[in-house]
Amino acid sequence: MTTVMTRTVEYPADGLTMTGHLALPAGTGRRPAVLLGPEGPGLSDVERHRADALAELGYVALAFDLHGGRHLTNPENMLARCLPLLADPDRMRDIGHAALDVVRAEPRTDPDRIAAVGYGTGGAIGVELGRAGVGLRAIGTVNGLTTGRPGEAARIRCPVWAGVGSEDPIMPVAQRDAFTAEMQAAGVDWRLVVYGGALHAFHHPPVDQPVLPGVGHHPRHAARAWRDIVDLLTECVPVAE
Repeated sequence: MTTVMTRTVEYPADGLTMTGHLALPAGTGRRPAVLLGPEGPGLSDVERHRADALAELGYVALAFDLHGGRHLTNPENMLARCLPLLADPDRMRDIGHAALDVVRAEPRTDPDRIAAVGYGTGGAIGVELGRAGVGLRAIGTVNGLTTGRPGEAARIRCPVWAGVGSEDPIMPVAQRDAFTAEMQAAGVDWRLVVYGGALHAFHHPPVDQPVLPGVGHHPRHAARAWRDIVDLLTECVPVAE
């Protein structure tokens, strides 16, 4: 196993002091980087471990924060914070740009090879960075299939991969169709994987806390979605280039 270095990074965004988790691969040279966005409750050990796994593969990985160091385990508190955020592209971009500034400032990062991958709200933020015209190499979003302001998807200049559970009531068929129609109309290189039988947040390990209806873990599809994300990165932003 290669040696991964990690550290906590604090930075301002959305009027808060964000606390992200930065994972660096072994070695000293520049490497491609991945912004890793958490779903609605915010940054947890799940995303930290994913960032570490990406660093094991050779990427600089920043698991970024959504809520100023808080993890919102209460669904009502999470919705009260996330629903206004998801309705405000400029706020999402502020959070995404702040994380992007952190990863670009890391000396190990190759600033010309950055991808954004996220889950739920974190995935929607990655897509919104694309709509803002950020020069990303790839965007991956699981469950975060939100539509943007008219015409702005044409600014996306990289492949977009999206994953969703077929039985997800929070991201229903009509929302998936609106997202893919937006991508298609904008001429984006897009893919959508629908994981049969999976609910919302199917990728997240089971938690011992209240969850929204329609949320549930699907271990087989969770593993498949992770492989699909790694394949996206391998294709679009390989470690060796």
